[in-house]
Parts: sequence; C-alpha cells; structure tokens
Amino acid sequence: MGLLSTLTVATCYCSGRLVARHFSRGVRPGGEELSRLRLDDLAPTPRLELLFGLSPCLLALRAARRRVARLLLQAGRAGLQGERAELLREAEARDIPVLRPRRQKLDALCRHHVHQGVCMEVSPLRPRPCREAEEVSPGDNHQRLCLVLEGLQDPRNLGAVLRSAHFLGVDKVIISQRNSCPLTPVVSKASAGAMEVMDVFSTDDLAGFLQAKAQQGWLVAGTVGCPGPEVSQSSQTPIMSCLEFLWDQPTLLVLGNEGSGLSQEVQASCRLLLTILPGRQLPPGLESLNVSVAAGILLHSICSQRKGFHAVEKTEKPLKDPQEPPAMSKGL
Repeated sequence: MGLLSTLTVATCYCSGRLVARHFSRGVRPGGEELSRLRLDDLAPTPRLELLFGLSPCLLALRAARRRVARLLLQAGRAGLQGERAELLREAEARDIPVLRPRRQKLDALCRHHVHQGVCMEVSPLRPRPCREAEEVSPGDNHQRLCLVLEGLQDPRNLGAVLRSAHFLGVDKVIISQRNSCPLTPVVSKASAGAMEVMDVFSTDDLAGFLQAKAQQGWLVAGTVGCPGPEVSQSSQTPIMSCLEFLWDQPTLLVLGNEGSGLSQEVQASCRLLLTILPGRQLPPGLESLNVSVAAGILLHSICSQRKGFHAVEKTEKPLKDPQEPPAMSKGL
C-alpha cells in the first residue's frame, strides 16, 4: 500500500496500442510530461511515410498534394524563425498536429538521414499516369521540353535530376514504371523539395509513348555517353554533341539507366542521340558522366536557347571587385 500511495499509474492510448507509464506523486499527466509520453511511440503509421528536410516539408504543405498526419519539429530549438516558423504556421492553420521530439528520436525515425530538425508523416506521392497529361499535341510553342527517364534506380540521382529539371524550366517529367525508383522521401530530399511541385508522370510502355509523341510532332532525342569510333559507325541513329543541337521544335529528351543507358527498344524510338564531349582523352571506364550531372549539362545546353533565358544576365550590372578601391573624385 505504501508503494501504491507514492505512485500513480497512467494509461494512454498511443499509435494503436495501450501504453502504461508511472508518475511520481505530485506530477500530473499533462503538459511537458504528457507530450513526452506521446513521443515514446512514434513509429510511422502503416500506409504513410516520413518526409524529412525543411524544404521538402514546406513545399509539400504548400503544394497540398499529400495528406499530412502530423508535423514533427525538433525540440530544443530556441525560437522558431524563418521557414521553420512558416512551417509551423502552415500546420496550425490546417489543424495538423505538431509534436516536438528530441533530436535522437528524429534521427532514429529518419534512419539518420539529414532531417534538419523537421519531419512530416504524410501519404505517399506517386507519379500520375501519362494519360492525365493535358496536352495532346505541342501546338504553336516550338520550345517545349519534356524529360523522359528510363530505369533510373538511385533515389539521389532521381532527386538531383528533378531539381535540375524544375530549375531549368522543363515542362514535364515522364518516368518508366519498370526498373525505376519510386518517389520516396529520399528522392524528395535530394531534389530539395522539387519533387513536391514538379509534374511527374509514368508509363508502362515507354517505347510506345515515344512513338506516339513522335507522330504528334515531338522530336525524340536520346542520350549516350562519349561514343568511340566503333560506336559511331555501328549506330543507326545519328549522334551529335549537345552543343550543336538546335532547339527548333518540341523535344523529348530521354535519359537511360545509370549503368546500361537506354534500352535498345527505346533507343530505336529516338530520332537522334545527344552526347557530351569530354575535355581530354579518357581511360576506359570514365567515358560517361553521372546521370544527374549529365542531365544538368544537357538541359542547360537546350534551355539556354529559350527566348529570354539570358535576359536577366544582360540587365544586371556587373559586380565590382571587392578588392578594387573606391573611385576617387576628380577634385581630390
């Protein structure tokens, strides 16, 4: 009886199971202690996933494409400011529960990925079927660009490609369903949240999709690594440097798998192949670039031909050399 008089048993329902905890006399199950108990069991709910990183979480809230179950903000940060404060305001405006776990708990939940003290439990984000794409034909706009990805498997590569595509103004991204990485939280973090706002579609018949687009007036341009003499002679599809490519019609740029590149079926659907020429003689095994780096170079080479692409550079004044002394007046 003496032991029972000094302890009070509290039982709470947390994440689908009962959790019992003991409180010392005088400590009520409320406030910080109750918040701590609610955080003792933060395993992600089935059919939901844990999105992590400041930009992915903030852009996911703004885009409103996902169902958000709860927001986790790292405890101990003195005064939330900037984007973290905005994230909290967005969550409170939508009545999303906000919890404040310690960093060790967030590290464990995110499997020690870099979360920046911000996580959200959200519904998965999946590519839309290609039939949901709005336009059927390119219309009068000759400078349309869609990026097609066949069999990209590394989530960080996919995220980096999506970030470059969104930054450089690609209209849409189409990925193959077979042997491709899904749109995971790792992809979203690698894309700095671009995955949350980018239009991403998928198809289970990539070759058929490319052939249908070619009949609608699109140019299908594949990509290959630096070709040797034997590759150039054996290829039935013309190969040219991306610097020589003239963007004068709507284009589908097709990138292949990290190791094997484009499949023969998809490559046969391409009208031409673009490549990036190296700056020196390369040893065997280094004839190609990482797919995300190659995507950035190819997309910039094409998108820089867009009207108005360099307008900002021309209007801005050149920066002064910080080591250059200030101009002296003639009177002195």
